[in-house]
Amino acid sequence: MPDQQTTTLQGTIGRITYQHPETHYTVARLDADGGPSTTVVGTIFPVSEGEEIKVTGSWKRHPRYGLQFQVEHWGKIEPATIEGIEKYLGSGLIKGIGPTYAKRLVGAFGLDTLKVLTEQPLRILEVDGIGEVRARRIMQAWQEQRGMQDVMVFLQGHGIGASLALRIFRVLGADTIACVKENPYILAREVQGIGFVLADRIASHIGIRGDFPLRLQAGVLHVLRECADQGHCYVPLTVLKRNAAGLLSVDEDPVEAAVDKLAAQGELVLEEEFQDGVTRVYLYELYHAERRVAAAFYRLLSTPSLLQGEKIIGPWSRSGGASRGAIDLVSPELFGPSAVTLDEDQARATQQALREKVLVITGGPGTGKTTLLTALLAILKRAKLSFLLAAPTGRAAKRMAESAGEEAMTIHRLLEYNPREGGFQRSEERPLEVDFVIIDEVSMVDISLMDHLLRAVDPHSHVILVGDVDQLPSVGPGSVLRDLIDSGVIPKVVLKRIFRQERESLIVANAHRILRGDSLLLGDSEGNRDFVFLAHESEEEILQTVKRLVREEIPRARRLAPDEVAQTIQVLTPMHRGLLGTVNLNRELQALVNPAGPALERGGTALRLGDKVMQLRNNYDKGVFNGDLGRIAGIDREEGSVKVDFFDKLVEYEAAELDEINLAYATSVHKSQGSEYPVVVIPLHTSHYMMLHRSILYTAVTRGKKLVVLVGSRKAVAMAIRNLRVEKRNTGLREKLAELHPSAVRQF
Repeated sequence: MPDQQTTTLQGTIGRITYQHPETHYTVARLDADGGPSTTVVGTIFPVSEGEEIKVTGSWKRHPRYGLQFQVEHWGKIEPATIEGIEKYLGSGLIKGIGPTYAKRLVGAFGLDTLKVLTEQPLRILEVDGIGEVRARRIMQAWQEQRGMQDVMVFLQGHGIGASLALRIFRVLGADTIACVKENPYILAREVQGIGFVLADRIASHIGIRGDFPLRLQAGVLHVLRECADQGHCYVPLTVLKRNAAGLLSVDEDPVEAAVDKLAAQGELVLEEEFQDGVTRVYLYELYHAERRVAAAFYRLLSTPSLLQGEKIIGPWSRSGGASRGAIDLVSPELFGPSAVTLDEDQARATQQALREKVLVITGGPGTGKTTLLTALLAILKRAKLSFLLAAPTGRAAKRMAESAGEEAMTIHRLLEYNPREGGFQRSEERPLEVDFVIIDEVSMVDISLMDHLLRAVDPHSHVILVGDVDQLPSVGPGSVLRDLIDSGVIPKVVLKRIFRQERESLIVANAHRILRGDSLLLGDSEGNRDFVFLAHESEEEILQTVKRLVREEIPRARRLAPDEVAQTIQVLTPMHRGLLGTVNLNRELQALVNPAGPALERGGTALRLGDKVMQLRNNYDKGVFNGDLGRIAGIDREEGSVKVDFFDKLVEYEAAELDEINLAYATSVHKSQGSEYPVVVIPLHTSHYMMLHRSILYTAVTRGKKLVVLVGSRKAVAMAIRNLRVEKRNTGLREKLAELHPSAVRQF
């Protein structure tokens, strides 16, 4: 078998076996000049039978179809014979030209036919049977086809593979070459999969280097967006200058000039922080999101409540209906006949939830947040008040619906997100007409999503935000829940009492012990406890124990059928790399849980029918979001596509979209936010030292519903509990809330 080194082949497309209409993934026979035929596969477009092409790539052996040549780059070689030109034009690639008109064109212009079509297209009117209408159609199709070909050749000439080049063309279209030449950094901003480094390399190819202003500005914006990806809303100017100068290998002075230029253009905002003299640099959209959120909370707090005095006065629900009697907020009548029993703190919290226009309810596991919410909803239903329940993710919304016994939805669905019609359909112009808006898992809500949510809330509505402030913060920028609590402006209820039935759970007990910095209460594998610690010192021992737990011990103890194992057991790890990182764990666990069946190779990973997978980023077009779990329900190896069952919808991923999903037998603790799993297995080792802190361990432990098994070294567990490190994010919401005055609200 030929080796894996890069090779170049040249020949004529003899037959196209398959070409996907959207991804243009192609399987074709390449007839080499004077040599044997070869099966070539890859993104080869636009191409047709009879064309001569040159391809660069490597040999691969497909398990079903045998030896194939995987194309990475390709280019056309213009046909140089009468027969070749006629076959090329008659292939159907150019609309309006079939075999008959191809023969007539070649008969009229001979070897100059392609040159005439490109440089003197009006001459085709000289050909018998081609009138103005057909000529116009042929000229348009020829220009489009040549335009795409020119774009593909241009991009591949700058080191971009065919698949990525096609993705760029889909975003930028016929203007691709002009856009890239004018500002190659637009690729990093507009096209998924192209980062600053690749865009900078292309820029270097076309002469944009050093302290060229366009490069400096792109570098500054890249650093700001990287920091936003890490959760920060702003970057101190001194840090921004240092990081951007290091990235670009330039001095800090030209970087500061680029910052000033971007601020003048309105792409970023400089905010002077007078307490310590630090200048904060924001991306424009994040600065104004913070200001709008602060203003929206002020409007809510300053708009008179429709709950008057100490009573719920009817009628006032926007849903209309007949007049209702009053319910006294301090009377036992408030709670009515209910199976829900509240303690004194919960009863006071419920009354406060009815009284305050905005209320944050926070508390750890077992402190009664769900019970309080259930009682509150019962009161609202008795008073015939309308309410909406939502959470940041589909999994969190499903949990909320199950615990509350009422419909709950994602915030995106609540706000009627529709990318084809301009994003969120609910806003100030079309607000939610409801009395109470109740949001769960608010620790997961970033500043941008909170901005969109509050824009859609009528100032007369009540907003109740429920979450655990000790969880890891949102994936997106901001630390909204913590900022609301720390501001001192937003009314809050902190639930601390653990109920008796919850105190019997070691999961709940240990979660609170982690927060206090206390050592864990440990169960054992033989006991009937819901928290078990298995001590092992080496990474290899931990890995083998995790595999044994997933393959044998937990399925046997829980009496799990083979197809229930992946859906019941979730391995959570702090890191992606290393022996105990998600990448290696997924490879090992896939071999245990789903070792055989149709598979699709992607970047060294096999996606197999039946595999458990996770969506890695929000895809509004498909209606799936970062962290959603599904199962591969279909694989088409010829097209390079897969279908994923997300349990409420079936979603198809084309070959170019497969980087949106990943194996999910093991996931990072960060990706588990808002989820609950029947059984959680947590490998922990000192090699994870960068991520060993309380909030990581606390979040991982509180994901388990029935059983948590911690496998690791005692030293690693002690390090995690001892390290109080709170993820410090650069945000300004707390100060904006505290400093907001009535006059400022009118500016928004």
